[in-house]
Amino acid sequence: MIGKRERTKAANRDAILDAARDVFTKLGYGATTVRDIIRATDLASGTFYNYFKSKEEVFQAIQDESALRVRPRLRAERIRARSVEAFISGSFRTFFDYIATDRQTFAVIRRNADTMRVRMDTPEIIAGFDELRLDIIKAIEDGIFPPVDADYLMAALVGVAFEVGEYMLTREPVDTLAAADFATALFMGGFKALPVGVRPAA
Repeated sequence: MIGKRERTKAANRDAILDAARDVFTKLGYGATTVRDIIRATDLASGTFYNYFKSKEEVFQAIQDESALRVRPRLRAERIRARSVEAFISGSFRTFFDYIATDRQTFAVIRRNADTMRVRMDTPEIIAGFDELRLDIIKAIEDGIFPPVDADYLMAALVGVAFEVGEYMLTREPVDTLAAADFATALFMGGFKALPVGVRPAA
């Protein structure tokens, strides 16, 4: 059972991250200071530094926590896939469903991606990319995927997921299924255009 001290520590950390999401959303990463984040909480400045050394660490923690929440769901979809389309569709659908329920965090990531390359550099996000690459390699070995370049395919899947996902959230109502169907059809059409001998089985 978690003790009171551990619960307090967890609550304080969550309060800092929640406040940071709000401040990053309103001010942007570049304009935000540690003082801005502290002011958005009920905590003393000393308490902040018990958990984080800088706003960079807070930003990284937000991204890593987001990645940790969605990674197991993405892996489960990919592992159960028995066709190229199921692998691609399940990945997009799961990712789009996730960002639709955590729009603020995704907005923080996308808004500040150009200012700070944390989006691609945090340990958990890098681990997520590695998982995707390894799952693609495994799918190739199992005959589910054609013998494509796993690195290029991983990069293409990630790029489309982020770009289509960002645009999807600007539309009302947000239609995650339509976004996933579009992205999946785009990839399936791309596979069909590959040279003979590396196309997926029908």
